[in-house]
Amino acid sequence: MGKLSNPKETIEVIQKYEFAFQKKFGQNFLIDGRVLDKIIAAANVGPEDFVLEIGPGIGTMTQYLAEHAREVVAVEIDKKLIPILEDTLKEYDNVTIINEDILKFDINQLVQEKNQGKPIKVVANLPYYITTPIIMGLFENNVPIENITVMVQKEVADRMQVGPGSKDYGALSLAVQFYAQPYIVANVPPNCFMPRPGVGSAVIRLTRHKEKPVEVKDEALLFALIRAAFNQRRKTLQNAISNAGLGITKEQVLEALTKLNLSPTIRGEALNLKEFAALSDELTTK
Repeated sequence: MGKLSNPKETIEVIQKYEFAFQKKFGQNFLIDGRVLDKIIAAANVGPEDFVLEIGPGIGTMTQYLAEHAREVVAVEIDKKLIPILEDTLKEYDNVTIINEDILKFDINQLVQEKNQGKPIKVVANLPYYITTPIIMGLFENNVPIENITVMVQKEVADRMQVGPGSKDYGALSLAVQFYAQPYIVANVPPNCFMPRPGVGSAVIRLTRHKEKPVEVKDEALLFALIRAAFNQRRKTLQNAISNAGLGITKEQVLEALTKLNLSPTIRGEALNLKEFAALSDELTTK
């Protein structure tokens, strides 16, 4: 089996198995070796590493990961891809393929079994509609992770790394930056995939913070406030939070904003993570 990053090899595999691309799984296979090299370098995958790959497709990136890592577990939701993966990866004895939905899979148990609970590296070419739930699930479930290197829609990558004042800034920016340091590794045009997606993509690396950038009394409240602020981003924070069903009144929000020397008419998009944390702590004591 040759390298699947060669489009000719990919076409042969697809024809051999009469594989039909599933729109519901957002399947776009990478066919550019230079991009794969960049992903491996960005994730800093080395011979000691255990890597979890989410959505291996036909195994294009898995081949590269297997050549660099100690061990790779590839979790694929589409059962039609399992026989293909068993074929394309048969030369690699350090790869395990698991047919599961990653959102329902116990990753913490896997890390215990395969890496003695030590932080792992996650690499993925994610379907765009499910990028956020997967990334947030990894962080919120406290999976021991060193970094996550993912291919995502370009605008999602932009959203993860921007700060206040930009139209892309939102709940995802704050949530990602609470857990990790985002860094855009490369922009990837549609012609690097088969079939070509309708939008540009980007590889982004999220390096888990050793220590969280802010400490808050109630993390759940912090994220509830962030969601409330951006669910109604054109509204002032006073209105957005008091309308969110959190049992917090307009007066309480105004009092907290005043204590923090923030304008009573300020909107969520103007606050950085530290300011949201301070606001959350003020409202926790109410």
